[in-house]
Amino acid sequence: MIATIQYNSKSYTIDLSKPLDISIPLRASKQNVNAWYIPEPKIEPVTDGQWVGKVTEGASTNFNTITFNPHGHGTHTECVGHITPEFHSINDTLKRFFFLAEVITIVPQEQNKDLVITKEQIQKAVTSDQIEALIIRTIPNDNSKHDKQYSNTNWPYLTEEAATYIRTLRIEHLLIDLPSVDKEKDEGKLLAHKAFWNYPQKIRYQATITEMIYIHPKTKDGIYFLNLQISSFENDASPSKPVLYKIVK
Repeated sequence: MIATIQYNSKSYTIDLSKPLDISIPLRASKQNVNAWYIPEPKIEPVTDGQWVGKVTEGASTNFNTITFNPHGHGTHTECVGHITPEFHSINDTLKRFFFLAEVITIVPQEQNKDLVITKEQIQKAVTSDQIEALIIRTIPNDNSKHDKQYSNTNWPYLTEEAATYIRTLRIEHLLIDLPSVDKEKDEGKLLAHKAFWNYPQKIRYQATITEMIYIHPKTKDGIYFLNLQISSFENDASPSKPVLYKIVK
């Protein structure tokens, strides 16, 4: 399944049969990745009196209700509505789904007892001025990101200057393998979110942030095509499935 894409007057070839899924699956388990001090997701059959929506309980179909929070339970994509008093929907924001993207790997630096991703690190790592999406993998990077319990861990985050610099690169879609681009407990400042979306000055309504991804160590840094898939939720955020495709030529 070879596809040729014309982008900025240049031709790229990708193999659609070889996707690289960088999302984290959602499971009804305490081992599901978790942040923001909430209980684990639940996937439970509907009950109606003695009827249970489960084939092993005598029903003709499995009929489950899923209870979860997109921000705290796995890979999700959010729009500026995440931080605005007025409602904005990710379903209305994200209308195109293929983007030229770059994967970079960063070792967060210690700063005032925190681990941060700095402007200087982003400057050194980004190699292309043509990309629309930037995908940040942090070190350490292993399978524990699939089930890590992030609450009260003070995870690494982007500095305000780093987020501002990413905005100046005209990056419209920022993806990261952490629960938030911001510090876990920052007194509600949300400096990186606001800097990336240029809030409240000249808001970039079309821009998105995707958090809690996982990039396999065998996936190399470099330029890819990104297919950023979301569910059609009328909400500030949706569970999402970002998929990378290597550029063949």
